[in-house]
Amino acid sequence: MSINSDINIIGGLPDFNLILHFFENPLVVRDQSAHYGYTSIKTNKSVARFERAINETLLKVHNNKVHVLIDNMLTSEGISSDSLILLFWNASFNNQLLNYLNEQIYFPCFYSGRLSIKQDEVVACLKDLSLTEPELKKWSDSTISITASKYLTLLKKFNLMEGALHKTISHPYLNDKMLVYFVYWVSAIDKNTNFVNSPWSKYTFLEQGVLVDRLIQKKFSKYFDVWYTGDKLNIKPPLTYGNIYETPII
Repeated sequence: MSINSDINIIGGLPDFNLILHFFENPLVVRDQSAHYGYTSIKTNKSVARFERAINETLLKVHNNKVHVLIDNMLTSEGISSDSLILLFWNASFNNQLLNYLNEQIYFPCFYSGRLSIKQDEVVACLKDLSLTEPELKKWSDSTISITASKYLTLLKKFNLMEGALHKTISHPYLNDKMLVYFVYWVSAIDKNTNFVNSPWSKYTFLEQGVLVDRLIQKKFSKYFDVWYTGDKLNIKPPLTYGNIYETPII
């Protein structure tokens, strides 16, 4: 597993609008002698640290199809509730540790009806993982504790948890637009996906039966072709990725 500290860094990002700045200005030559006027972050070194984590975890794209999805969403909406969900999916694909914590902590709690997640649970998960991951073995107890805390904060920034000291699990509803986006996003990153047992299906925040029922609805027929046999649900997206955002769902 590839492990880095991006969860810690992005979880501490004070202003998510900085994501838009780096999205809109990916190749800007920065003046290292001056502070950045568009952010409350005080030093160039700190901004550069956030920039690397943002680009590597949130904005890096697997292929041009994913680029088009993210470009259309961020260009049209900026940082919105929908674009945050898309960025959560993309970050989970790019960052193996984030995906691991989602699989081991967040989604089991979410789908079992738990109300909250304790920081100690995340710490224990990271320590268990450190037994088999050499890079994580190098982390101090303090770093692990901070990362556990920042992971929960990051979930809050993605609108997946709420509250301050005692955070509770939110239950986002994936609207029709984002359900279409999810299908095209998964199709772009995983060519052999059976949506019935795809490891990514939990990222819709829908129970499997509800997800299948929604995907086979007639109103989505112009967005994708569906073959469902009970144990397999395969989807073929016929539209070009550049046309998805502007095509209304009726």
